[in-house]
Amino acid sequence: MLINRYCRDDFSDFDDFARNFRIKAPEDFNFAFDCMDVLARLSPDKTAMVWCNDEGDEARHSFARISAGADAAARFFAASGIGRGDKVMLILRRRVQFWFAILGLMKLGAVAIPSTHYLLAEDIVYRNNAASVAAVVTTDDEALLTAVEQALPQSPTLRVRICLSGKRDGWLSFDEGLARFARGEALPRVTRGEDMMLLYFTSGTTGMPKMVAHSHFYPLGHIATARHWHALHEDSLHLTLADTGWGKAVWGKLFGQWLCGAAILVYDQDHLDPHRLLRVISRYGVTSFCAPPTVYRVLLTANLEACDLRALKQATSAGEPLTEEVFDRFKMRTGLSIREAYGQTETVPLTMTSIHTAPRAGSIGKFNPAYDVLLLDADGSETPDGAEGEICVRAERGSVGLFMGYYRDEAATNRAWCDGVYHTGDMARRDADGYVYFIGRADDIIKSAGYRIGPYEVESVLERHPAVMECAVTGVPHPLRGQVVKASIVLRPSHEPSDALKKELRAFMRRSAAAYKIPRVIEFVDELPKTISGKVRRVAMRKEE
Repeated sequence: MLINRYCRDDFSDFDDFARNFRIKAPEDFNFAFDCMDVLARLSPDKTAMVWCNDEGDEARHSFARISAGADAAARFFAASGIGRGDKVMLILRRRVQFWFAILGLMKLGAVAIPSTHYLLAEDIVYRNNAASVAAVVTTDDEALLTAVEQALPQSPTLRVRICLSGKRDGWLSFDEGLARFARGEALPRVTRGEDMMLLYFTSGTTGMPKMVAHSHFYPLGHIATARHWHALHEDSLHLTLADTGWGKAVWGKLFGQWLCGAAILVYDQDHLDPHRLLRVISRYGVTSFCAPPTVYRVLLTANLEACDLRALKQATSAGEPLTEEVFDRFKMRTGLSIREAYGQTETVPLTMTSIHTAPRAGSIGKFNPAYDVLLLDADGSETPDGAEGEICVRAERGSVGLFMGYYRDEAATNRAWCDGVYHTGDMARRDADGYVYFIGRADDIIKSAGYRIGPYEVESVLERHPAVMECAVTGVPHPLRGQVVKASIVLRPSHEPSDALKKELRAFMRRSAAAYKIPRVIEFVDELPKTISGKVRRVAMRKEE
């Protein structure tokens, strides 16, 4: 496997993995040259990507094809005036062109900014000016093209506009560019591993989105993601559902997967339909699947038993805590334990239920041994087993797999990364066996009458009730207690909202949780506000309160 150039892979158990998993990063590492071009030489005809959509279209791309497409994209970008250090926004959804574009930008030394297609004109203006965006590459979506054009008068740095077809005044055609520059001279290496490669806009609890900067070393941090969490090898076919506008896409649709020599399945869907998704998994023989907990909840509404899932060997989840109810029901119906992991846009997985670790319901796994991960209390001291602490990493900024800082925001960088420690802002506890249990964002912690309550510990109990499809727990203001627990609940179709059901849910909670965790406010809702990646938007819910 290609990853053997950068780390050991022959671990006998978790202790061996924890002691000896280390990544060696060449000073001039560049994923496009050192992974894709190498695979194109070693395994030119091997399938790198299988692409499909709901209309029945399908395409298969070899490693040689992906590498050639990246070269063509790089030559086209260069001819269009894009060069080293330029910031380029990619709004390409799950189109195959995303992979050609991002790899081509890596070769040029330009910086890719993967973005969601839901952006409005004002969002694009903000991003263009915050990052000094030089070029944008988009799909042919009419609303998106219009939004970019509306942003132009207030975007002085934006000089190049590219869409797939180019059938619009003022826009270049990406597809025509790929064809025109399919042949040409070999591209020179112009980057160092420490150079910026990726920028992600990530929202926090306050202020405008921050820009998370990653270097060319970042892909190597995802060796653990793909090999030791997704359990991939050269014969694997992996499906991660994430749209390319979200950081999770490069966790599961690019870096680690191809470093392992595995193939990826790209399912270009517009809406999540559990029946269609299961047919895709069955038809193509997906061996490894990763999705946020929301998707697993939806899959559990379908007839899993009628699907041919014999090829599926690994199920993984990240993005939001996976409740024990979903873990147990999925295992009962498929025989597969969902292996959970935790990380951020700023990092690779910091904890994971690796292939060397037996899954435990409710746990986000053990610390990733590539990093010095620890739980710290408010005084900066390590917490004992069983105690709540903030997930932190003792490391240098820009270490392999960790972000370089918040671009153009040194104050925010220094708040998050001080005295050689990166503070995630997420709270957890660890048991005596080293398993970590997520509690919640420090901002999400509910403080009620002196008690500290993590939303997940309430949600995980409520979702065991047969009437509850999903729920989100927040704190709402209270004149005496400071805050009280509120549960916003989406019911299963067979249940109706009622005061009697609220009483039943509270009684159910009392049998499994301490009295101070029982929701004093219960609201039945049709749906929960979520990001495009499926995370519950608790910030928005708190603002409404």
